[in-house]
Amino acid sequence: MRKAIPLLAVLALALAAPYLVYPVFLMKALCFALFAVSFNLLLGYTGLLSFGHAAFFGMASYVLGHAMTRWGATPELGLLAGTLAAGIMGLLFGFLAIRRQGIYFAMVTLALAQMIYFFCLQAPFTHGEDGIQAIPRGALFGHIALDDTHTLYYFVLAVFALGTLIVWRAIHSPFGQVLRAIRENEPRAISLGYHTSHFKLAAFVLSASLAGLAGATKALVFQLASLTDVHWHTSGEVVLMTLLGGMGTALGPIAGAFVVVAIENTLAELGAWVTIIQGAIFIAVVLLFRRGLVGEALAWWQEREKAT
Repeated sequence: MRKAIPLLAVLALALAAPYLVYPVFLMKALCFALFAVSFNLLLGYTGLLSFGHAAFFGMASYVLGHAMTRWGATPELGLLAGTLAAGIMGLLFGFLAIRRQGIYFAMVTLALAQMIYFFCLQAPFTHGEDGIQAIPRGALFGHIALDDTHTLYYFVLAVFALGTLIVWRAIHSPFGQVLRAIRENEPRAISLGYHTSHFKLAAFVLSASLAGLAGATKALVFQLASLTDVHWHTSGEVVLMTLLGGMGTALGPIAGAFVVVAIENTLAELGAWVTIIQGAIFIAVVLLFRRGLVGEALAWWQEREKAT
């Protein structure tokens, strides 16, 4: 019961949230929260720092936009197409990237992501700098219209819950235990007989697929797929969200995403100063809160439990 009560309270708050807070802000935060959760699976639990996750996030948004504007796909098929495209890209990118470790892995992912950025800039179906605009939201399963803001919010909430549940199940499974072993000591995991490259590739593909799901959902919400989604700055943002909330924790990336999105919305009038403020927050977290906001809170709670 002690565990169920907080969960029920969060569920009730999530259901009532669009009547208390601007729904579009909530949907944007949920999309980036799912993006951060998917990234945390790779960084927090596998120990792989990717600087190119925007490629999966942005390409999925383009695929959904093209599928719904040109092919007349329904929202669920558009999301499925975007997620599948991101997963295939993750398989190809991961096959190349996991051959290296540390900073070399990060640089390979960044280089591959930049290739995708310039591809999206030149490809005819992405419409270059204009992006894919006026993406129709359509009707879910042909019956539930998503033009209503509150209906769309609950759909986005369901997508977020599904993606988060997949990650939660993955990290609380034997697969997740192997990922932790790779993060802590890969040579030891190899000595125990695990093909660590297979596990890292699987984690990379799953992380890329869920990042694509987040990007496709964001394109559905804002009815726009643009170059911003595949820009390196988006990859940097998700790193900031994960570190700010606390990598290697279940709730950390979610909290970090909501904080970063709230800062961007609140300080939007300051223009470029938002980036400077984000940089200052990043420096403060690295120097003062190495475990992130949620990580520090959990550490304090554990110390309190030991003391009592």
